[in-house]
Formats: sequence, structure tokens, C-alpha cells
Amino acid sequence: MSKKTVIILVILAALAIFAYTKYNSMVILREDAKTSWSNVESEYQRRNDLIGNLVKTVKGAADFERKTLTDVIEARAKATQTQINADNLTPENMAKFQEAQAGLSSALSRLLVTVERYPDLKANQNFLKLQDELASTENSVRTSRNRFNAAVNNYNKATKTFPNNLVAGVFGFDEMARFKADSGSEKAPDVEFDFQ
Repeated sequence: MSKKTVIILVILAALAIFAYTKYNSMVILREDAKTSWSNVESEYQRRNDLIGNLVKTVKGAADFERKTLTDVIEARAKATQTQINADNLTPENMAKFQEAQAGLSSALSRLLVTVERYPDLKANQNFLKLQDELASTENSVRTSRNRFNAAVNNYNKATKTFPNNLVAGVFGFDEMARFKADSGSEKAPDVEFDFQ
């Protein structure tokens, strides 16, 4: 074997080892981001389950506003129908998912405000427990979304920085979408107290 052939083989071996390690590291980061997304979905599923129990408890209040309850039930159904495959976390799919979840959050907020007019329901132990669990779950959802964004950030940085971007381009490691705040959430809400 000539010296030139040995040098070429050493260079090819070095390139193969480089591509192998970079490829594997990007796969690991992508899978970590997918797992983080699954954790977000898991927290939303817990929230949906709790909302179902909350609705059943509220239905027990005979004169409770049916429209408010119906809005929550419909928003919950829409939120559970909107799913994203972890392999297809595009900005468009993320926006659809977030829209469905925001609709559910809005309907749930209206339900909890309406509950204030029902002292018997507010004193119901099951309702209070569910309300506490729901608040805890909302915190878990927020934490899971932040962890997802951190995992996506690590993956996106790895696929965009040189020389990783060369391997990413060859093997199709595309940018993943982050979870974004709902539009308009950057503005502080108007809070009005009705003291009548």
C-alpha cells in the first residue's frame, strides 16, 4: 500500500468516525426532545382527565349554567382530538395544538369564574380537591413545556452549528419547533373586581 493510499484511508476513517459520532449525538438530542414532548402531552392528558372529573362534579349543581359547562366539554373534546406526532413537530402543527389547548384553558377559566357564584359547589370537597390538582397540573404543564423547549434548543443548536450542520444536512436532521406562548399573552390582562 502506498503512502498516499494510507493517508486517504486515514482521512476517510477520520471522516467516518466524525460523522458517526455527530450523527449519534444528534439522534440522542432529537430523541430527548421527543421524550420531552411526550412529557408535555402526558401533562395535558392529566389535565384533560382532571377536567372530566371536574365537569362531573360541577354537573351535580342543578342550576349551574349549562352553556359554560358545554363550552368546557366541547373545548376538552377538541383539545384531545388535536394530537401531534413527535416526528412532526412543525411550527404549523404546534400552532394547531396550542390553539386547541388555549381554547380549553379559556373555557376552563370561565368555568372556574362562574363557580364563584355557587357557594355549595365551592365548599364541595371533591371540587376543591380537583381544583387543587388542576392548579398543580397547570404548573406541571408549564414545567414540561419549558423542559421541552430546552431540549429542542439543545437539538437545534447541535444541528445548526458547524461542523454538525454538515452531518445534519446529509442525514436530514431538520429544525424542531419550540412551544410558543399564545398570541396576545405578552400583554397583561385587565383585571376587574365587581364589588356589588
